[in-house]
Amino acid sequence: MKIKPILFLILLTVSLSMQGAQESYPVVSPDGQVKLNLFIKNNSIHYSLDWLGKNMIKSGVLALFEDRKVVVEHHKISNVDHDWEMVWGQQKKMRDHYQELELKVAFNTIKGRFLARVYNEGVAFRFILDDSNGVKDVLLQSSYTPIENSVFYLPNGEQEPLGPLSLKELAAEQEKITKKKKKKALHIPIVIETPKHGFMAVLESDLYESKGFETMKIAVDLNKNALVSKNKGVVAQAAFKSPWRVILLGKTVGDLSVNPVTMNLATPCKIENTDWIKPGKSLWDWRVHGFKAKDGFTYGINNESYYRFIDFAAENDIEYFLIDDAWYTNIEPGQIEMSEKLDLEKVIKYADKKGVDILLYYDRRKGSYGDDKLFDYYKSLGVKGIKYGFMGNKAEFTRDAVKLSSDSQLLIDFHDGPVPLTGVTRTYPNAVTREYCHAQQDSKKAFSPRAFVRMALINGIQGPLDMNNGIFDISGVNAGEREKGPKIRNSLHTTVTAEVARTLIVFSGLVCLPDAPEAYGAKQDIFEFIKKMPVGKWDESKVIHSKIDGYISSARRYNDAWFIGSVHVDGGALDIPLDFLETNKTYTVTYYEDTLQTNSETNAEAYQVRTATVKKGDVVKAEMVAGGGHCMWIRPIN
Repeated sequence: MKIKPILFLILLTVSLSMQGAQESYPVVSPDGQVKLNLFIKNNSIHYSLDWLGKNMIKSGVLALFEDRKVVVEHHKISNVDHDWEMVWGQQKKMRDHYQELELKVAFNTIKGRFLARVYNEGVAFRFILDDSNGVKDVLLQSSYTPIENSVFYLPNGEQEPLGPLSLKELAAEQEKITKKKKKKALHIPIVIETPKHGFMAVLESDLYESKGFETMKIAVDLNKNALVSKNKGVVAQAAFKSPWRVILLGKTVGDLSVNPVTMNLATPCKIENTDWIKPGKSLWDWRVHGFKAKDGFTYGINNESYYRFIDFAAENDIEYFLIDDAWYTNIEPGQIEMSEKLDLEKVIKYADKKGVDILLYYDRRKGSYGDDKLFDYYKSLGVKGIKYGFMGNKAEFTRDAVKLSSDSQLLIDFHDGPVPLTGVTRTYPNAVTREYCHAQQDSKKAFSPRAFVRMALINGIQGPLDMNNGIFDISGVNAGEREKGPKIRNSLHTTVTAEVARTLIVFSGLVCLPDAPEAYGAKQDIFEFIKKMPVGKWDESKVIHSKIDGYISSARRYNDAWFIGSVHVDGGALDIPLDFLETNKTYTVTYYEDTLQTNSETNAEAYQVRTATVKKGDVVKAEMVAGGGHCMWIRPIN
């Protein structure tokens, strides 16, 4: 039988396309809106990403070796859908729902797997070596080529986050950083706003579990018009896995900060009994030194001052009191020299009697106690956690600190340029927060309403932040009445209501309150919002409104009560639709608001508190002055 030429051409084309299809692997999200296409080319895995019918990433490359051929030996697609619960977090019940592509690959003589997971809210990639076959080093590479005219935002240490920048402008900023700090790395997450008004964030997850890897480093490659990450890794054991490389998706920038993907990717909790892990609020001594109370008492480093903190904490259901860099004078291997200004043992016993737990600072610059002994020593003091300062941006060191603090049943709060171990709060929930932001009043690098909104929306994507919001004696701070206050007088532009809202907006397992007990006691009616707020134990969280350099409005639910906080850089009104309330229920709402007289520069402490009733479907107009805020505490009428 003879085949006609045109029919033969059709059959040949179909045959070739079927052969090519073996090297092309489409993966789709459960809702069908996220489409990832992967294929093998030039010994690397290439990909493109579409969302809601629009191209988001034109092209990208994923590789684990530079000089080894990649051969796909087998592939399979799996659909996964299961639920799990957080020990604490922005959501209690988590749904891990995705489609996964698994490629069994060979890198010459090395066997491994490549995983691509596609969620409704983003995608993630990971390499796993089942047997390293003697290889010692790998080079994890990933690139991201977004569509034209996208703009970029990113953290900038303790400075205000960078952006909006074009790719060329981002490359120029990278060059400045290289010359100044001799480091080429850009901080993650990189937030990408596309011209179609969708948002992405590029970062990593589960770095804790990827032994031998440091933090993800990103650079700009203008020749490829791409963001490029190249991270060397040491294969510490035969079975090896890389960190997840993650792209989050959001219709608004606020969606990224409550995106569940990075937490779903993290290794499940490794602590068998987590009953001792309690997120909460803490008073803090450092910013109060020099504060003069109306009864004539001046706060300092002494037992009398600390007893006042503890008494107020006990009376107002505040779980912790944090003593910063003041309780010791010198550190040497195996010995910490106590300050003669206070009797720490008495302070700890007093706090225990009052039902308040103590957290203690540790400054690694002042010498090393011996980190293998440090956490057991803190436990022997009878304290519940450590605020670890100046440990450096070292992932392996941070991994050890997380594990050792957990072994001693201590909470840990990382400060001073910490590693953004995204997802670690699932794996080790004793890692309650970190200062991956600007949180220092004494250095006004970024202490402004605009910088707050930027950091909440950008820095906060990687996990909990210890930002130390909640200043009530704003006039006293601006007047320079604190030993550790701003260096520039009248430089703190905020309102009391905005400060209250910030404690809710910024997610953390430890809300560290920086003002004096008397400052809060003088404004107990508005302090009520903070007092009632259940830190870290949220059942549900959402960002209702968000605009970089504009505003943010966050809502968090605990049981059947809602806490809502909003701030506005330029001032204005935000409509808050209460469509998340239950039908046929009436709720009491307490409003904590700026007034017509409030001014973030000249009359920052003016506010009002009032109550009303609301129901599902109501819309609240949250009105704020420039740099101001608005809060609501909503609970059902029994």
